[in-house]
Amino acid sequence: MTTAALFVAGLVALVAGAEALVRGASRLAGAVGVSPLVIGLTVVAYGTSAPELAISLQAALTGKAGLSVGNIVGSNIFNILFILGLSALITPLRVDQQLVWLDVPVMIGVSVVLFVMGLDGVVGRWEGAVLVAGVVAYTAFQIRASRRESEHVREEYEKEFGHPPPAVPATWLRNGLLCAAGLALLTVGSRWLVDGAVAIARSVGVSELVIGLTIVAAGTSLPEVATSIVAALRKERDIAVGNLVGSNIFNVLSVAGATALVAPAGLAIPEGALRFDMPVMVAVAVACLPIFARGHRIDRWEGGLFFGYYVAYALYVVLEAAEHDALPVFSAVMTAFVLPITVITLVVVGVRHVRRNQR
Repeated sequence: MTTAALFVAGLVALVAGAEALVRGASRLAGAVGVSPLVIGLTVVAYGTSAPELAISLQAALTGKAGLSVGNIVGSNIFNILFILGLSALITPLRVDQQLVWLDVPVMIGVSVVLFVMGLDGVVGRWEGAVLVAGVVAYTAFQIRASRRESEHVREEYEKEFGHPPPAVPATWLRNGLLCAAGLALLTVGSRWLVDGAVAIARSVGVSELVIGLTIVAAGTSLPEVATSIVAALRKERDIAVGNLVGSNIFNVLSVAGATALVAPAGLAIPEGALRFDMPVMVAVAVACLPIFARGHRIDRWEGGLFFGYYVAYALYVVLEAAEHDALPVFSAVMTAFVLPITVITLVVVGVRHVRRNQR
C-alpha cells in the first residue's frame, strides 16, 4: 500500500470507527434511559474526539510525540477557527448562556493549564492523571447541569439524537457489536494514519509536528465538521457551537491527559509548539469569550473572521516549514496591521454592545 493510500485508508477507518462508536454508544445509553441531552454532552462529545485520542495514543506509544501534540493542538485551533467560522458563515449561531459563563472559561482554563504543564518540555504522567480527573469532574458536572437546561435546548437535542430505542436483547447485541466494530476501526485506522503521516513528513522534509498540526488535525476533526455543519444547516445552533467547545475541552483533558498518563515518559512537547502553536491555541480560546458574550450569538462577519484567521495560521505553518522567503513579510503584515485592526474592531463592537444594553 502506498503512503498516500495508507494515510487515506487510516483516515477513512478513523471516521467510520468514530461514527460507529457514537451510534452504538448513543443507542445503548438511550436504551438504559439516558436523555438525548446528556448523550449529546457526553457520549457524542467523547465519540467525536475518539480519532484524536486514537491517533495521539498510537503516536505517543511509538515515539512520535510531535505528531501527537500537533494533533491535539491543531485540532483545537481547527475546531474554532475553521469549523466554527464555516458554521457561522452558513448561518448566524446562537450561543447558550452556559457556554459563556462556564464552558468557554473552562476551555480557556484547560488550554492555559496544558501550556503551563508543557513549559518544561513534557506533560508528566501525574499531570496526565490530573487532566483525566478533570474530564471526569467536568462530565459529572455537565450531567448534573443538564437537569436545569431549558425546554428549547432539550427539544433541540431530542431532535438531533432521537428518541431512546426499546431496551430489548437485539438492541443490546446490535449496538454492542457496533461499538466493538467502531473501536476496532479506530485502532487499525490510527495505526495506518500514523504510519502514513510519518512517511509523508519524511518524504516532504517537514516535521511530524507540522503534519500533525495540519492534515492530521483536519482529518481527525472530520466528525466535528460533520456534526457542526449539519447542525448549523438544520438550525440546531446550540449543538453546532456546544459540540466544538466541548470537543476542545475533551481534547485537552481526555486526549492529552490519557496520552501523558499512558506514555512511559509522559507526553513530550516540541519546542516549536511551545513557541507558537500552543499560544495560538490559548489565544483562539480567549477570543471566543468576547465574541460569544456579545449578544450571545456569532454573526457571519465574525465567522468570516475566524475562517480567515485559520487560513492565515495554516499559511504561516506551511511557510515556516518550507522556510519560504515570504515568511518575514507575511509575519510583519499580520503583526503590524491585521491583528491590531482585528483587536480594535472587536473592542469597538464590544463597547457599542455594552452601551446599547445600558440604555
